[in-house]
Amino acid sequence: MRLIPRGFFWRTILLILVPLVVAQVIIANVFFGNHWARVHATLARTLAGEIATVMRNIDSGNEEIAKKLATDIGINFSIHDKLNRPPHNDNKSREAGMLAKELSARVERPAKIYIDRAPRLIYVDIPTKDGTQIATFGTSLYRIYSTSTEVFIIWLIGAILIVSILIAPFMVMHNRSIRRIAHAANRFGRGLDAPGFQPTGSREIREAATAMITMKERLDRYNRTRTDMLNAVSHDLKSPLARMRLAIETDGADKETLLADIDRMSAMISGYLAFARGEMPEIEQSTELPPMLIRIARDAAPKKKIITEFPNTPVQFYARPMALARAFGNIIENAARYANKTIKITEIDGKNETTVIIEDDGPGIPDNKKADAMRPFVRLDDARGADTGGTGLGLSIAKTAIENHGGQIFLEDSELGGLRVRVVLPI
Repeated sequence: MRLIPRGFFWRTILLILVPLVVAQVIIANVFFGNHWARVHATLARTLAGEIATVMRNIDSGNEEIAKKLATDIGINFSIHDKLNRPPHNDNKSREAGMLAKELSARVERPAKIYIDRAPRLIYVDIPTKDGTQIATFGTSLYRIYSTSTEVFIIWLIGAILIVSILIAPFMVMHNRSIRRIAHAANRFGRGLDAPGFQPTGSREIREAATAMITMKERLDRYNRTRTDMLNAVSHDLKSPLARMRLAIETDGADKETLLADIDRMSAMISGYLAFARGEMPEIEQSTELPPMLIRIARDAAPKKKIITEFPNTPVQFYARPMALARAFGNIIENAARYANKTIKITEIDGKNETTVIIEDDGPGIPDNKKADAMRPFVRLDDARGADTGGTGLGLSIAKTAIENHGGQIFLEDSELGGLRVRVVLPI
């Protein structure tokens, strides 16, 4: 038999209610249990003392004084020669147990206690000293037993019910949010979209939903990139292969032409492999950008003027250093390829992000071509990126690595006259 439910809703209910019930039971037993015991003992001693006083007057022959005394203290008193009582009594009951013990010690003769629970009355029968008659005392059960015990237990149960009613709507909302995430994740896992899915619920649930949406977008981008790469491979390799086949079939093959086509195909394949390597997984490590950027710039542009503006204490954050190095390497190599004389690298650190700006003084990119420049295997019509792979391949590799790290990359016009690449990374 399964004692713990499977569902999040019922597990949370148990997580809240079980400690609450245990705490209330402990409080009731430890604190109020002792309190009630003291109260009941005090009440029993008081009533036993009053009955003992009346019995002493009866034993002394002062019956009238005993009746007046019983009337003054609120006890019905009568003397009978014989009573038809049930064979069993309530001396050992929960309500009368302490009274029976006190009477046994004070009166020093057998006392029988009977409880009439409907009207909440108690009767005490005590034989007189000579044993020929029976003195009967009748009073309210409240004289020896406090009903606050039952009231408190009822309030304990009521408090648990109230807490359950109050937390139920919140748990239903949390459960609904988690179910919506599970439904969306199931659709995402089958390659489908979840129309209308929005992060809802608590902050942690919204963060989980947002992370799942981001993961879906990255997977979609990954698939689109792979599709674009395969399309580019098939398109770019088809033309030289067709030329080589035609030249061989027509016996017009020229060695230099074939070698040129082979070199062009090798360059294409190298570019495709470089793009694929840009998305390989890597373990995150503590990373500081200035040394990496300076090293890449010196290697990529040894003959260009390099201007750097870095903070005095650059921020350190966890990242995939090789992936970032490939990303910034492609950006800086692109700047070095088209810069006339100058490359400028700037790092601006914020509270939650760091921004790296790489500028050059070469030919820029028109605004209507900037989006195409970020796509892989796209050749621009102007001078910048007209070569095979060109700007599109280099920046697309950088874009993929930056976005895999959770950052963004933007192409802007530079004050130096060329292209300005702004990279924003979370830290």
